[in-house]
Amino acid sequence: MRLRVGLTGGIGSGKSEVASILGSFGALVIDADALAREAVAAGSAGLGLIAAAWPGAISADGTLDRAALARIVFHDSAARDALNAIVHPEVRRLGAEREASAGPDQIVVHDVPLLFEGGFYRQCDANVLVVADKATRIARIVARNGLDPADVERRMSAQIDPDRARELADYVIPNDGTIAALHDATREVYDDLLERIPTASRGGSKP
Repeated sequence: MRLRVGLTGGIGSGKSEVASILGSFGALVIDADALAREAVAAGSAGLGLIAAAWPGAISADGTLDRAALARIVFHDSAARDALNAIVHPEVRRLGAEREASAGPDQIVVHDVPLLFEGGFYRQCDANVLVVADKATRIARIVARNGLDPADVERRMSAQIDPDRARELADYVIPNDGTIAALHDATREVYDDLLERIPTASRGGSKP
């Protein structure tokens, strides 16, 4: 039996680093953002549906003009719903396809930015939240992307309340220290997740 794990964390928390560490331990990591890009890649069925609905969102080279699409859907909730109806089913299909390739006793980690907001956490056997101090998160994003701190705070405020996220999570990994400390904390969670896999799927009783 595979163990499906949801992984999330607010902007600047270090979620991607934890995903990378989990992958190094042997987990199959499925990146929801990467799947969303694949769902609307050149030549995809998703892009064809977008082109039919909003021709102005397609660049001259036949790829998606993300800025143009954002302008179309930003102030139009019906358009956003229509876009989600195109992209989300394809993301789910691609995710299921990736998950089917996992080994029978492999931990499958779904890296999902809006894990709790979108409700996908309910489909997971366990959910992991990566957290960091607000000032630390802001400093990371400013250093990485050159954004104004006020803009970072606005983005943070649009995400789920950290206290509510903690309530929904089965595991919380703090990321205010060193990479070594993060690695150790992630290892502890991973080892505990391994214990959730039924022994029968691992070929017999534990020694």
